[in-house]
Amino acid sequence: MARPRVHFRSPMPTSSSTHVSAGASAASDSVVAELRAVFKSGATTELSWRLAQLDGIIALLSEQEPAIAAALATDLGRNATEAWLGDIAATKAEAIYARKHLRSWMRKRRTTLPLAQLPGRAWIQHDPLGVVLVIGPWNYPVYLTLGPLVAAVAAGNAVVLKPSEVVPATAALLASLVPRYLDPRAVRVVEGDALVTQHLISEGVNHIVFTGGTDIGRKIMAAAAPTLTPVLLELGGKSPVVVAADADLDVAARRIAWLKLVNSGQTCIAPDYVLVDASVADVLVTKICASVAEFRSKEADSRLRIVNERQFDRLATLIAGTTGRVVSGGQFDRDALLIEPTVIADPGNDDRVMAEEIFGPILPVVRYESIDAAVELINSKPKPLALYVFSASRAWACDVIDRVPSGGAVVNHLAMHCMVPQLPFGGVGASGMGAYHGRWGFEALSHQRAVLVKSTWPDLRLVYPPYTDRALAIMRRLF
Repeated sequence: MARPRVHFRSPMPTSSSTHVSAGASAASDSVVAELRAVFKSGATTELSWRLAQLDGIIALLSEQEPAIAAALATDLGRNATEAWLGDIAATKAEAIYARKHLRSWMRKRRTTLPLAQLPGRAWIQHDPLGVVLVIGPWNYPVYLTLGPLVAAVAAGNAVVLKPSEVVPATAALLASLVPRYLDPRAVRVVEGDALVTQHLISEGVNHIVFTGGTDIGRKIMAAAAPTLTPVLLELGGKSPVVVAADADLDVAARRIAWLKLVNSGQTCIAPDYVLVDASVADVLVTKICASVAEFRSKEADSRLRIVNERQFDRLATLIAGTTGRVVSGGQFDRDALLIEPTVIADPGNDDRVMAEEIFGPILPVVRYESIDAAVELINSKPKPLALYVFSASRAWACDVIDRVPSGGAVVNHLAMHCMVPQLPFGGVGASGMGAYHGRWGFEALSHQRAVLVKSTWPDLRLVYPPYTDRALAIMRRLF
């Protein structure tokens, strides 16, 4: 039986989404204060409200797919298939999963008590935090804004969404659609730049979810420190791919090339560089180049769109400055912000392309003589958001995973862990802190509150002062 569509209508539509330029402080202060008042009223805590918000997210994604795809095409040059795959499908799956399991997540979890605490009962309950600020990125502006929203409303919070100003068409669309499908009193969209974000943080929201680069993540954390606001940071880093000599090279090449091309490589868990056993390195490079050519063969232009001039100039500099061999691609057009998918063989470890996160359609491939050397190279860099290992031996792959810390790991594929709501998704070290998706998101944006209920009988006098030697001896045995 189909669920009824849920559309929330605001009596004052202009209050549910805000565009802030001048007067950023006053506008953002008002939004946070209003959301705080709504939360204190208890409007967001009931199961029915939470389910209605999840239904609204599902309906928004289902009914507005063409509009979302058009906005993403305008901002990022992304086609409709990638818009569905990268921003719509995974977000909808998160909302559907949360709706299915929310009742069980909200139940109190009973726990046993030590003998000294009997008679009594104890449980853990998940209380909403209050007002959650979601700061969305530009690369997957729907998925990485509405995905955290799923967790926030499932946990019973009021939410302020701050989409990235780098993708204005998508930000404007979210500002228009969110108050139509979700409760406009408790879920607000604020458009604006970094100054707006700073003011929102300074208001002392109850939790911040930020997705973006490591450097900005540090600034978010510093801005949250004065108000002691907890943060969940999903950052990035150089996610490596390790390919063993026994790997299925055809499959590895296709999967590496596929994810590197999605969204022009502007994906936080895209393969940043490949480490391949020297005995099969040349074969793998040839197969990756062939896969790239095949995947782009039906496109009118094989080049890929980059989001803006700043990112384009950075990527062009990485290509121009490498000491490796450009074996495929390497051409770019600044006027059109287009870069050819580029494969670089054997760049130096000191090259910028090996030192900083690429976040674009450039793939360095480095051969290794021993797996120990490969592990040492990876571990010489900050901990990555993802680690990918291709091998016919599960034991060998798991050994590599155990030796290389990362936010998540996948064997014989890439990025699929991000689409599994039964798994936590998050970084470690420089690639982030905290995790969400599925129950993990619900718990991250809830307060796990300990509750102990005691009876008034018996009320042993020996636990009260003045203490006798006998009372202390008994207490030492009890406690």
